[in-house]
Amino acid sequence: MNRFLHLSLLHFFMPRYGLVLLWAVLSCSAQAEPVEFRGHSVQGGVLIGQAPPGSQVSWNGEALPIGEQGQFVFGLAKDATKATALRVTLPNGEDWETEITPTPREFQVQRIDGLEPSKVTPPPEVMERIANDAHLARTARQTISEHIGFDVPFIWPLEGRITGVYGSQRILNGEPRAPHWGVDIAAPTGTPVLAPAAGKVALVHEDMYFSGGTLFVDHGHGLMSAFLHLDQIDVVLGQWVDQGQPIATVGSTGRSTGPHLDWRVSWRDVRVDAQLLVEATD
Repeated sequence: MNRFLHLSLLHFFMPRYGLVLLWAVLSCSAQAEPVEFRGHSVQGGVLIGQAPPGSQVSWNGEALPIGEQGQFVFGLAKDATKATALRVTLPNGEDWETEITPTPREFQVQRIDGLEPSKVTPPPEVMERIANDAHLARTARQTISEHIGFDVPFIWPLEGRITGVYGSQRILNGEPRAPHWGVDIAAPTGTPVLAPAAGKVALVHEDMYFSGGTLFVDHGHGLMSAFLHLDQIDVVLGQWVDQGQPIATVGSTGRSTGPHLDWRVSWRDVRVDAQLLVEATD
């Protein structure tokens, strides 16, 4: 028997970011076990779900992996506007369904000058290198592992001044380019970078053309952190890292005007906002 859930929403407004923190409890009756969400139901947000163990979950008709304790995760694209359907089939066979419509956001425009011209408009002789870098990153982001490192509050990988944010339209040396997908944190070269959540190292590259020293950590179920412009990488491919463990150091490699960390998060091929995974700090 199908039953349609109602979302009970409690909104916490975050003045620094102008975003909404969504805690949704899906419930059908007093007798049924709830399905809980935590995260941000906004463009670029990530929602982490908790269903009764033994449930099955589908998102827009596609089955999602679910942990032994009922954990699952999915992300919302920057330009997502339409309601999307979530179905949870409980261990007793009942289907619970709901729709989630992302709250729209306004994104900044950021101008960056002083970049090396070849990093804005690459010469033909490096295009093969750039394509290979993109292939390696795309392949790593397609990892759908069973381990669960995402089911904790994320921490900042380092402290520092935020100089760039997710979704901002980049104007590089006066030329419009693609949106920025990460959060930039300024810090001196050599500052330790910590794992924001546990996971397995999915990509290590000492010198990509645009991102320089590049490290990916797979938090499970398609949720992936990327750390760019690194000076030194202190872990190896396939290594498990714990939350808070030093994994690299800040640098200014690749397309960069100064030492900083560019921390990005994706869910499968959806670029989401890393900043929404941690609490706002002033």
